[in-house]
Amino acid sequence: MTGLSTILIVVGLFLAGGVYSFSKQKLPTGVIMLLSLCSVLCLVAGGLRIQGIWE
Repeated sequence: MTGLSTILIVVGLFLAGGVYSFSKQKLPTGVIMLLSLCSVLCLVAGGLRIQGIWE
């Protein structure tokens, strides 16, 4: 199911952009850490789905 993989990767990249934006705005570290964790999880899940490891 490559559609879900694509969505996960796009959401992960969107969240990574949010991390960059929030860090430039000097928001609280907890918010930045939460967004970066969610970004990494989305990117890893999308990558694993593309590889066919996690279905």
